[in-house]
Amino acid sequence: MSRFFDSLRSIGFRRGPRRVVAGIGGGLAEKLGLNVWLVRVLVLASFALPVLGVGAYLAAWILAPWQDGSIPAERVLGGRRG
Repeated sequence: MSRFFDSLRSIGFRRGPRRVVAGIGGGLAEKLGLNVWLVRVLVLASFALPVLGVGAYLAAWILAPWQDGSIPAERVLGGRRG
């Protein structure tokens, strides 16, 4: 499992430091070089597609690394602590 989580870290995506809920929109905005509020509105609009929008957001929430590199799913599974 540690190789899986290390590969997630190597992608370079991190949750944004200026977060409103989980930092997913902020992290996407930073990675794509877009306005953070534009990305947040697009993420919110994706919730109109219940399974895709909400499901993708929840998956990102569980699997996206924090700024320090820790991943919530890895913590739950007893792996690296950050």
